[in-house]
Amino acid sequence: MDFGSLISYAANAAAELPPGRVFGIDQATLINIIANVTNVAILAAFLAYLLYKPVRTILNKRTNKIQGQLIQAEEELEKATELRRTYEQKMEEVEREREEILREARKVADDSKQRMISEAKKEADTIRERAAANVEMEWERAENDMRTAIIDVSAVMAEKFVSLAINKETHDRLFDETMSDLEGMTWRD
Repeated sequence: MDFGSLISYAANAAAELPPGRVFGIDQATLINIIANVTNVAILAAFLAYLLYKPVRTILNKRTNKIQGQLIQAEEELEKATELRRTYEQKMEEVEREREEILREARKVADDSKQRMISEAKKEADTIRERAAANVEMEWERAENDMRTAIIDVSAVMAEKFVSLAINKETHDRLFDETMSDLEGMTWRD
């Protein structure tokens, strides 16, 4: 239907109404409408009286339950936050303890290293001193062996020389010269 046909239908309905009435409502229809409105109002009041308290109670219970859940959720959130703070504090403590342990371990390692180095130096000094003493003893022994060898060689030479010499004067003179030569030699100490 278009707008023009709707207007023509309303105009035809208004022409059919009895004169003096706008809607065509008579007294019986008006009483019927009033009775229906009254029944609806009474039914609404009765239902409100019967259902208002139970519905209100149910809504209050639900509101209280939701508030309780919200409070519980806030408490659990606070507990979780506190647990997180506690965990973070413990982690910081563990980190500090780890750093302290590492610091102590480094200190012990440094002390041990210094002690080992000083012991090694002492041992090296002892070995060096022993080696120097051994060298000195070997040097003295070699000097003594050389003196003994020189004396032995001199004795052998003198003996051969003496055996070749005919007279005792020559022998004595050569022996004295050899001894004076040997006495004049300086030995390394």
